[in-house]
Amino acid sequence: MISGIRSVDFFIEAAGYGVVNWNGSAALMGDSGTEINNHTLPKLRGYSNLTGKVKEENNYKYKKQASDIDFKETPLYISQNCIRHHLFRDQAFDTQIVTQENAENLLVSITGLIRGYVIPACQYKRTSPLLLEDFVEILGNGNFEQMGRCGSKDKEETKSGKDKSTSIFSKTTFGETAYKAYGSINIEQLQFISLDNKFGRAAINVSEEQGIALASKIQTFIKNFYPESDPKAIFGRNYARVGGIFPEGEHGILLNDDAINCLIDLTLERIINLSIKQAKGYMYVEKLEVDYNDSNIMMRIKRQPEDVCPEKGNKKYAVYFEDR
Repeated sequence: MISGIRSVDFFIEAAGYGVVNWNGSAALMGDSGTEINNHTLPKLRGYSNLTGKVKEENNYKYKKQASDIDFKETPLYISQNCIRHHLFRDQAFDTQIVTQENAENLLVSITGLIRGYVIPACQYKRTSPLLLEDFVEILGNGNFEQMGRCGSKDKEETKSGKDKSTSIFSKTTFGETAYKAYGSINIEQLQFISLDNKFGRAAINVSEEQGIALASKIQTFIKNFYPESDPKAIFGRNYARVGGIFPEGEHGILLNDDAINCLIDLTLERIINLSIKQAKGYMYVEKLEVDYNDSNIMMRIKRQPEDVCPEKGNKKYAVYFEDR
């Protein structure tokens, strides 16, 4: 039976100003009753620009007005993809030049061990143990803003002799913001690195000799962050899932309790220090609450916050694989 800490769950509170994650232009209804296509919207959870009414003659779908937004029902949010990008921003572009030949360098990194990756050309993949929810805004300080680019807002005449309207446009903007979000680090996905494509999930596909050398590199990489710790990355020829029916497994690398703990601390440190400044807005994390979840209750910190365990203490992480 598997016992121990199965996941490290967390609750995040963040604050900021303005919008950092825009969603592009949307077709809306202008004050004159005509459709406009120059209104920019941020990401709004569940928002649709359609009223639900349809014109019978031509099936035209009526659009909402820009001011017709309830920020409580369709709140502003920062997508988890945006959050993940900024958490690992220093290595965000390295994944675009990874190949089968240099994939080992990617695996021996915080991106390879925590963020995860897919290399379609050689079908290597590392499933991310880090789950993040979208950061959902709770104040609702949104407003409609009319804008104009540099230059006259009057009409100009083009070379063809036709009038063109200069660049008056509008945006849904925000003032002070506050966000809430939840996340989780899955111990099963974090602790085992498959080096065998038998089940189609190899981080990279290497020989036994190469696997032993790779385990040593990962162990050294983790220890460099926490020299006082004793992380171990152990290569095994046949790691099988605990509780599995058959003894058939994969050769790969299993991280010990110290190695897992170091990577979790590294991840939580990145989250608490996360800040985003872009698109004339900013966001920063103010508070991080953690639950070392050794129960069978998924996201206990959300469902039963009174039972959370904020420190690891003497508890061990659950072990999901054994070398048979």
